[in-house]
Amino acid sequence: MDVTIFANATLVLPDRLVSDGVVRVQRGRITDVGTGTRAGTAVTDLGGMYLAPGFVDLHVHGGDGADFMDGTPDAFLTVCRCHARHGTTSLTPTSTVARLDQYVRFLDLCAELYGDVPGGARIVGSHFYGPYFARPARGCHPDAEFLVPDADNARLFTRHAGVMPLVVTVAPEIGNADWLVRTHRDRVRFNIGHSHAPFAQVEAAVGWGARHVDHLFCAMSDRARLRQSQTYPMRGGVLEATLYFDELTTEVIADGKHLAPELLRLAYKVKGPDRLALVTDAMRAVDLPDGEYWFGAEGSGERVRKMDGVGVTVEGTALASGAMGMDHCVRTMHRAAGVPLPEAVRMATLTPARILGVADQIGSLERGKRADFVVLDHELNVRGVYIGGEKVV
Repeated sequence: MDVTIFANATLVLPDRLVSDGVVRVQRGRITDVGTGTRAGTAVTDLGGMYLAPGFVDLHVHGGDGADFMDGTPDAFLTVCRCHARHGTTSLTPTSTVARLDQYVRFLDLCAELYGDVPGGARIVGSHFYGPYFARPARGCHPDAEFLVPDADNARLFTRHAGVMPLVVTVAPEIGNADWLVRTHRDRVRFNIGHSHAPFAQVEAAVGWGARHVDHLFCAMSDRARLRQSQTYPMRGGVLEATLYFDELTTEVIADGKHLAPELLRLAYKVKGPDRLALVTDAMRAVDLPDGEYWFGAEGSGERVRKMDGVGVTVEGTALASGAMGMDHCVRTMHRAAGVPLPEAVRMATLTPARILGVADQIGSLERGKRADFVVLDHELNVRGVYIGGEKVV
């Protein structure tokens, strides 16, 4: 088959930028990464623009008017196409707190549509997020079915684990959390999230097998929150434990609205680019104007607002999910937090791919990996997106 060549590019590698870069693609895979040579039947001259691996989003709910919890193939397609426009070439659909039947429908669709999505980001797993939250830490999620893990619901929710990578978020303080993680950790990746657990309980969860923490600084316990219970001495919570334990990776919503630059810098300094991923946590209002939207399933989720580039509660008093694409997060991490571009891109590509366990296939410009690329101009705006070597944007 013909070889496609991307030439005259500034390659964004995990640790450096390479000028006059050339990437060769055949049958949807990278066959060579180098510099200088432009011989081939189909050459795309990028004029010095950045050629980066396609972004990988571990935590995304919706976009362009659709939410994964709408429970239809069309909704999945709409969200995947929306985020492809922002450079995301792989993602894990993320659920919200919902009814049992909606949870099941979400997981069934993730398994059914797992893999390539026409014109959109590839579905590389599923992030099951909601039933095992601590209700007081639910944030903007609907006050629907919070469950205590048991053999029946765990079997129902993990039955697709052999089909696709499955991530399950659990608050360590809920009943049977230790049983859930210990029993299923060989087939399921467990996150800690939406939790008011103290430090010691997070430490225990690390021992059970939990290895990742959802959206650092958001919907989690910290010293100040735990002090509200008037306990002494002062204790740390999920926040402090996440920063402390090297075993834990984490993520930040780098949309410039959830976290001030100093918090992004703190997370980057303590966890480093190999243990810190960028996520959008985006809801259905991505690429849509300010106004009211459903967070979660249309008609049965929670009403929220998009205001000034972020989701907020209807009354405007608290944050309620992201509303920007991953390209915006990369720009924010690079410009506002001062993170070098190769590392900012790494946190949106190779690091999340490693966290999910698919770094052998995606996440960097390396021979043998999928030809998933995003072309960025010098202002880091998306100028082209390729999935499997085929242009989708």
